[in-house]
Amino acid sequence: MNPTRVQIVVGVPHTHLYTLLEAMASAGAGELGEYTHCSYSSDGIGRFKPSAAANPTLGAKETINEVPEVRVETICPRDKVKQVVTAIRAAHPYEEPMIYLLPLLSEDDFS
Repeated sequence: MNPTRVQIVVGVPHTHLYTLLEAMASAGAGELGEYTHCSYSSDGIGRFKPSAAANPTLGAKETINEVPEVRVETICPRDKVKQVVTAIRAAHPYEEPMIYLLPLLSEDDFS
């Protein structure tokens, strides 16, 4: 099995949602048939504790922080994953965004 598509999941503060969505789509994520910019978003809470050496965009160092975020899910062809991740890092306000890359099966993988 060598999946041709990957699901990308990332959380982002509401203030940067549309900037991030456009950066991801411009890099090749969210293409599905004759559609582009396909994604799913849901509200949630991001939780993190920056070290003393960190430079957090939001929250305080050495304290557990909770920040309202939007979870963005989209798909991406395997050959565009690196450019999409680069676009996410460039558009994302966080020093270290948490990015999930999940290989996807297709209907053809099942009999």
